[in-house]
Amino acid sequence: MPAAPPKETRVRRILLSSALLSTATTACAGDLVFDDCLRGLRAQAADAGVSNEAFDTYAAQLAPDMSVLDLLDAQPEFTTPIWDYLAPLVDDQRIADGRAMLETHAATLAQVASKYEVDPQTVVAVWGVESDYGRAFGKRPLLQSLATLSCFGRRQAFFRNELFATLSLLQVGDLKADGLVGSWAGAFGHTQFMPTTYRRIAVDGDGDGRRDLVGSIPDALASTANYLVRAGWRSGEPWGYEVKLPPGFDASVAGRKSKRPVADWQGLGVLRADGSPLPASDAPAGLLLPAGVEGPAFLVFRNFDAIYSYNAAESYALAIALLSDRLRGGGPLLAAWPTDDPGLDRAARKHLQVLLLARGYAIGVPDGMIGTLTRRAIADEQLRLGLQPIDGRAGRKILDALVREGPPITLPR
Repeated sequence: MPAAPPKETRVRRILLSSALLSTATTACAGDLVFDDCLRGLRAQAADAGVSNEAFDTYAAQLAPDMSVLDLLDAQPEFTTPIWDYLAPLVDDQRIADGRAMLETHAATLAQVASKYEVDPQTVVAVWGVESDYGRAFGKRPLLQSLATLSCFGRRQAFFRNELFATLSLLQVGDLKADGLVGSWAGAFGHTQFMPTTYRRIAVDGDGDGRRDLVGSIPDALASTANYLVRAGWRSGEPWGYEVKLPPGFDASVAGRKSKRPVADWQGLGVLRADGSPLPASDAPAGLLLPAGVEGPAFLVFRNFDAIYSYNAAESYALAIALLSDRLRGGGPLLAAWPTDDPGLDRAARKHLQVLLLARGYAIGVPDGMIGTLTRRAIADEQLRLGLQPIDGRAGRKILDALVREGPPITLPR
């Protein structure tokens, strides 16, 4: 008969078993709540025009994905410094790829511009920011995410409408369920429409009788232009431009919504970024200061608001606006962001990840995406090198420090 394990070992086993039982009980309870919720959603979907047969077909194998609840309040547009947010979205790679897309899809974009009067560079910039020109649709099963958010957490009514819209698009044949993935919140396709927006605004750009923003680039580009027009886009007008503020400028007059004629801004001493006078105009413009008076400043017009409506974050709209300018042949911003630790573009982020891998950190393939493992590795290196703050941020300081250190050696783990 084997000897009984030590008391300490028995206690650990009991605690582990209790924890596993608690987790399993919680998961089981969550599944029961989810199943009960789906039964209620079935009746509501019928009122929204989704047949019981369609609901049963597409919801039959759904299980909750509770990880999406952690993302409800963590949108990068609102939690990331503006220089970090823009660095990978308006970088050399995205600019070069966008120019290639302008050439590859020139005929389609010309048709879109003729019909909707939205310039190709703006449409392609939306495509580039939203899905990296079709490379990044998102990885989460769309129906699973929307069903989970319809049953748990806040904003359930909002996500139920998105779920029913998705089911209706599947029901009429615009979409196919196989491989339908998107963001955690339900945006999907080449230009990441939310399902209700898709149902309301998507158009058939290639004339095949379907509005397929997943499999058809012409549909996606035409639908994006249609969205911008319906959001108030005006052909031939700028989104805005970079400006220079006079010393001691009163920032209280700034704000995207606090519009006044360009002539008024000129009277307050605002100049073009290169120091030349503002163009003579009575067009209403708001002053955007995404990093305060010490950083780059922009006068923004009605077309900026149209871009903003696509995803209600000024940093997002600015990324598209600046990328569209670069696709037109414009140069980078003249003013610097007010930081001594600028953000990294995707090439620099990959370089940083390579250096971390060489130092023994198991962070996966270097892809320029800064996830949890990369942030933890950066924090460890910040601590080792005496860099402050120890925040796991991928900035210029940590990259330069690792480069200066010379050939990396694998550290003990």
